Amino acid sequence: MGNRGMEELIPLVNRLQEALSCVGQSCSLHLPQIAVVGGQSAGKSSVLESFVGRDFLPRGSGIVTRRPLILQLLSADTEYGEFLHCKGKNFTDFDEIRQEIEAETCRVTGSNKGISPIPIGLRIYSPHVLNLTLVDLPGITKLPVGDQPADIEYQIRDMIMQYICKENCLILAVTPANTDLANSDALKLAKDVDPQGQRTIGVITKLDLMDKGTDAREILENRLLPLRRGYIGVVNRSQKDIDGKKDIKAALLAEEKFFLSHPAYRHMAASMGTPYLQKILNQQLTNHIRDTLPAFRTRLQNQLLAVNKEAEEYKQYNPDDPASRTKTLLQSVQRLAVDFEKLIEGSGDKIDTINLSGGAKINQIFHERFPYELVKIESDEGKLRQEITYAIRNIHGVRTGLFTPDMAFEVIVKKQITSLKGPCIQFVDLVSQELFTTVYQCVNKLSSFPKLQDETERIITTEIREQESKCRDQILLLIDIQLAYINTKHEDFIGFANAQQMYNQSNKKIAVGIAGNQGVAPLSSLIVIRKGWLIVNNIGIMKGGAKEYWFILTAQSLSWFKDDEEKEKKYMLPLDNLRLRDIEKGFMSSKFVFAIFNTQSRNVYKDYKSLELACNTQDELDSWKASLLRAGVYPEKVTGNGAVDSFIDPQLERQVETIRNLVDSYMGIIYKTIRDIMPKAIMHLMINNVKEFISSELLAQLYALGECSALMDESPEQQRHREEVLCKHTALKEALAVIGEISTSTCSTPLPPPVDSSWIQTSSCHLHTSSPHSSKKPVTRGHAPPAPRVPAHTGRNASPRTDGFQQLKGQSTRAPSSVPRRHPPAIPNVK
Repeated sequence: MGNRGMEELIPLVNRLQEALSCVGQSCSLHLPQIAVVGGQSAGKSSVLESFVGRDFLPRGSGIVTRRPLILQLLSADTEYGEFLHCKGKNFTDFDEIRQEIEAETCRVTGSNKGISPIPIGLRIYSPHVLNLTLVDLPGITKLPVGDQPADIEYQIRDMIMQYICKENCLILAVTPANTDLANSDALKLAKDVDPQGQRTIGVITKLDLMDKGTDAREILENRLLPLRRGYIGVVNRSQKDIDGKKDIKAALLAEEKFFLSHPAYRHMAASMGTPYLQKILNQQLTNHIRDTLPAFRTRLQNQLLAVNKEAEEYKQYNPDDPASRTKTLLQSVQRLAVDFEKLIEGSGDKIDTINLSGGAKINQIFHERFPYELVKIESDEGKLRQEITYAIRNIHGVRTGLFTPDMAFEVIVKKQITSLKGPCIQFVDLVSQELFTTVYQCVNKLSSFPKLQDETERIITTEIREQESKCRDQILLLIDIQLAYINTKHEDFIGFANAQQMYNQSNKKIAVGIAGNQGVAPLSSLIVIRKGWLIVNNIGIMKGGAKEYWFILTAQSLSWFKDDEEKEKKYMLPLDNLRLRDIEKGFMSSKFVFAIFNTQSRNVYKDYKSLELACNTQDELDSWKASLLRAGVYPEKVTGNGAVDSFIDPQLERQVETIRNLVDSYMGIIYKTIRDIMPKAIMHLMINNVKEFISSELLAQLYALGECSALMDESPEQQRHREEVLCKHTALKEALAVIGEISTSTCSTPLPPPVDSSWIQTSSCHLHTSSPHSSKKPVTRGHAPPAPRVPAHTGRNASPRTDGFQQLKGQSTRAPSSVPRRHPPAIPNVK
């Protein structure tokens, strides 16, 4: 490649553009190009037409270029044009090219003077051009015309900024010679995004229209108002020449004659004129492309790796081949079974780091949600005593009983066991709902085949409902078994004699309770049950907002610290007589709140009767509730309207306490059994059966439908997606192959040394002419939109940059402070 010269780099980039044109927005790689920037009637169109040697751009008064025109000039044996939106159609008549540009512009912007950032792609093949890629942008204007919006100036500047702010875009700043160069809008915009002048090339037009006796020699020699890359002067056709259909070739000869004959320019005629500008642009663009290709190749390789696996799968699938359809069906069902099992067993390839799901969620239901619901039942002490009292008195009837009736014990125990049916059924519902969620998550991967997805979802959900119904019946059967026989001979049951001893001992404990609390804290109180962040809600309201603290829960206390370093303790709250209360979630609140309060109506913290604590998720709330249960902080239970009668008869009080101790002992055995057997039953009757069904029965039921071929029909969206992925994969491989042909051993032109371009920020320096324009007071110019920030570099004098340029110490890398901070719209993807 190196021996073929640098000029072949640009055709290769044009091949890259063609290869990537089908990729669209998903391949947002900004290829190197030259943006032509200037005011209206600055001569931009004439410069571009001089490059081509043909009249092909729309002309007229006011704003003519209303959409960006991406112009690719390609050296070829024949001369014709081709639009990217009309691929395959060659335009040999350049008047038709102009008409097509006008028609395509009106198609998007309408017949008014509105503008649009959507580019028009035009490729011109000619033996008279050098390989270049340019972007013709709308001319900078000040005042709206016709029905243009009032902010048309900023719309145009925003559009220009979208192109020139890219680091791999060279800026061709076009300024007429008969205007004040120091106030050039094109140079100001270029300075905003390229403060070091590394990407800006100045072009001075209309040199032949300067007043007699004036010239731009010092500017073209880069001595007055210098630019780092300097200026190139050109002489375009006048409006009279254009109206008279003067041939561009003749105009180029006249331009050459002008520079050779003019006393101020004849010594530098070889470095002036349109052919030289075209050659310089070709050289600069080639150098720029060569510098940016390494990073460009890396980005292409990363995108290729991202689509490689998906593209290989699509290559193996042929929608017209029945065997391929059958194979894909088998693979899809097998993958579904594997995915479902991984989500349940917790060994999935993609681990969710945001929320609990699948098996982890079911595990939380097993060991946190379900135990919490059971404790809510057994924690209602007042209601239990009330029921025991009424049971004993109703059993005795009109007589006064001398002995504690065992029938009261059996009645209360059976009622307590019956009350377990609600939480157990809710337990089954929670697990089945999580199974549905897991199945939907797996089945969504079949969205490429809508019929297969729908049928698979229907079959599996039907199976889950059947297993749920069977499991619910079995769970109720287990509870009925517990109701069938009250086993008072259980080894863990305390019995009647022990129940009476507990009543007697409880009275003694009350007397010595305070003294016992003054001793050394038991070892269990030092065991940490849970640590984590919680938001204190009600206290924060008094101090300007809720605040987050680091909480530590032990068996005896709840402490909170300023942060998780646990150095600055805010408070330690003993757990004695504390209860848990649910707080309804507010309409505008995203937090999940619960409250801790004292059952004896004492203040929990300072002057507060309750402490409201908030979590970010429902899972965190359930986990904290379960941890507080382990610490002995039970949930509040709202009791009925009937109040417990005060015990006037000490004998009845002793009987109630005895029965209560017996019920507590026996229900403790029941709760322990239920907590142990329920997860096992659901795992066996529901989860394992569903897993087995998906892995062994699902495929057979799909085949039983008799529509296997129809099941594998792709959705229109999937067809488009598959074609786009394959097209993108091919385009990226082709693009990398094109880049592989490029040799980086080609020599490049070094960047000129830096110059002082601070003159662009002021209006004190004027073009050395005596034209009427230079004698007038400069017109106040609006500021350009803000330029993107250029990252600062460190170093003694200069530091290397990845694009081959250098950043000089002491020079600003930001837009001038006078530029208003307007955010330009999103950068369009240029194909």
